Amino acid sequence: MSPVLSAVNRPRLSRPSWLSPKVFRTEVLAGLVVALALIPEAISFSILAGVDPRVGLFASFTMAVTIAICGGRPAMISAATGAIALVVGPLAKEHGLDYLIAAVILGGAIQILLAVLGVAKLMRFIPRSVMVGFVNALAILIFAAQVPHLLGVPWLVYPLVAVALAIMVGLPRLTRAIPAPLVAIVVLTLVTVFASVAVPTVGDEGALPDSLPTLGLPQIPWTMNTLTLVAPYALGIALVGLMESLMTAKLVDDITDTPSSKTRESWGQGVANIVTGFFGGMGGCAMIGQTMINVKASGARTRLSTFLAGVFLLVLVVALGDVVAVIPMAALVAVMIIVAVSTFDWHSVAPATLKRMPYGETIVMVATVATTLATHNLAIGVVVGVLTAMVIFARRVAHLVEVTSVLDPDGTTRIYSVRGELFFASSNDLVGQFDYANDPETVVIDMTHAHVWDASSVAALDAITQKYATRGKTVEIIELNKPSARIHDTLAGQLGVGH
Repeated sequence: MSPVLSAVNRPRLSRPSWLSPKVFRTEVLAGLVVALALIPEAISFSILAGVDPRVGLFASFTMAVTIAICGGRPAMISAATGAIALVVGPLAKEHGLDYLIAAVILGGAIQILLAVLGVAKLMRFIPRSVMVGFVNALAILIFAAQVPHLLGVPWLVYPLVAVALAIMVGLPRLTRAIPAPLVAIVVLTLVTVFASVAVPTVGDEGALPDSLPTLGLPQIPWTMNTLTLVAPYALGIALVGLMESLMTAKLVDDITDTPSSKTRESWGQGVANIVTGFFGGMGGCAMIGQTMINVKASGARTRLSTFLAGVFLLVLVVALGDVVAVIPMAALVAVMIIVAVSTFDWHSVAPATLKRMPYGETIVMVATVATTLATHNLAIGVVVGVLTAMVIFARRVAHLVEVTSVLDPDGTTRIYSVRGELFFASSNDLVGQFDYANDPETVVIDMTHAHVWDASSVAALDAITQKYATRGKTVEIIELNKPSARIHDTLAGQLGVGH
């Protein structure tokens, strides 16, 4: 083959988009803004979990860097989170940090196992109304988390927050070359430092580390008793972490109009938690607030911003800790308020939308929001929302089963036609749709337009057959589709109906 043809046929490697100067600048600046926003959050979550602030900061570093490589959703930020802190807090309080770390490592292993088993495919069963409730509850929680920083503080905090909000609302109308949150943070820091304004700073939230994280194993007895102790917490870490991460990934998919691999994200979260545990971190998962800063506020779209967020975080707290410590909390509070406002789905609560939306959809959204706010746990809110949606769906479908009948011209056979989906909710009313006393001696039940889904439906058909049999009448069930016939032939007469 000639060199020319060889060169033509040789596959060309795709050039990473972040090599473009414009994209590279956006990703770097976005990573810096996210890193600044991660610091007070990581410190707060460490306190919530009852561990040293270093544990949360190191976890945010290792989670972000690892998930940037292993994760399935580019530009999504994973770090130490409040949901994980709530799960591991009791374990750390009662048994210490080493047991917490062991639970994080085991939780990561469970996440990898769940990924292999295809847990990501369950995302298809989460209705849109639950997603809207998840987003709205998250926005409310993000805003509520800022309220303590606005109570019992010097009055100068309020004008500082107002200035930062004005910068972030107004600057994008002039230019998007530099992320508005970064400008707000720099401006407020310079003002407070040079004007010697005494307001709460990042340094007031807790001590920053002065050394790099080290690799090691938790100092625990490697026994079955230890496994029994940490396993429930590890399972909680795995389930809560995966649920929040997959929901956040789907949200970013919608915002960026790009797909992502949920299976890769699932096992990537597991790998990130294992790595975090080995470096003494408290574990974590996707962070919706910081992800929104990265994707919506800063315009990041690649893994580079996630990777740099972790790297910048470590550099800032270890090498530039004294500089980071003087950043006023007012700046970060303003950033998170903007994130909360932009995250909330205002269209979902507009009067016109609520008027058009089916009541069931609104009930599901409200149930998701209310449960999340009551428990401060997004995973519980999503589960309650899904269960509520299932109940409403079952009630709605249960009333869609229709039974009609005609009498054969010779008057010897009554033909019933069943139309709809037969399952535990709808089949309960099926038995009462037949005239057992007045029907002729032969009854035909035509199932052409029906589908049998479960044992309850088969039991209902058995009960109908039994009621006719006690009156000396025969029943023939016809035109079952293949799946319905399979379950009916397997279970008919075996469910104890009539005994």
